[in-house]
Amino acid sequence: MRTRTERGAGTVPQLFPPWANAATRGALLGAAAVAVAVPAGLLAWVRMPNASGRYAAVPQPVPFAHVLHAGAFHIDCRYCHAAAERSAYAGVPPSATCVPCHDEQWMQSSLMAPVRRSVATGRPIAWRRVNALPDFVFFNHAIHMKKGVGCETCHGRVDRMSRVYQAAPLTMAWCVDCHRAPERHLRPVERVTQMGWSLSDSAQLALGLALVRRYDVRARTECTTCHR
Repeated sequence: MRTRTERGAGTVPQLFPPWANAATRGALLGAAAVAVAVPAGLLAWVRMPNASGRYAAVPQPVPFAHVLHAGAFHIDCRYCHAAAERSAYAGVPPSATCVPCHDEQWMQSSLMAPVRRSVATGRPIAWRRVNALPDFVFFNHAIHMKKGVGCETCHGRVDRMSRVYQAAPLTMAWCVDCHRAPERHLRPVERVTQMGWSLSDSAQLALGLALVRRYDVRARTECTTCHR
């Protein structure tokens, strides 16, 4: 007959309940799902208008109406953004640029008070940026205009905006798509400021391919094109 010690030899007590294995597998699967879902959700969120600021009208110190100036009066974009053709930055005009366009009655109105104050003191108006790119992104207005990329391609129909807003997503994918096939967006350089440019897909493709050759446009997708 075996002793009690001999009968218990080789028997290992169960430390965890039977459902522990299933719970562990579930926890590991849940952790893996969270590790995938959280970055994916953040990547999707930063592309949404609420995160990028797209379509959000930006209040300005002077209620400048593009719908009136660029729309009704057909003032060329370059009259105010004179640096766009020769500089990386389009720039904003000095306050004195506004004065010749308005009669004395308008200049003495309350709406123009910031302009009068700016002209008198020499301090520029604190305009708020609408289309803001991260500091690690380099964008050159001049090269795009010289290659036939229209202002409305990136800025939208500002001639229809009472208060300007960011019209394009300005994401990396959006920029790269244009760089891969620039012929879809090119127009003659003398039409870059024209609002409402529209051609059929076939006509745009034919014209765009011709302009690619004429302006020596290269499909630049290297990282250093925008990140320098």
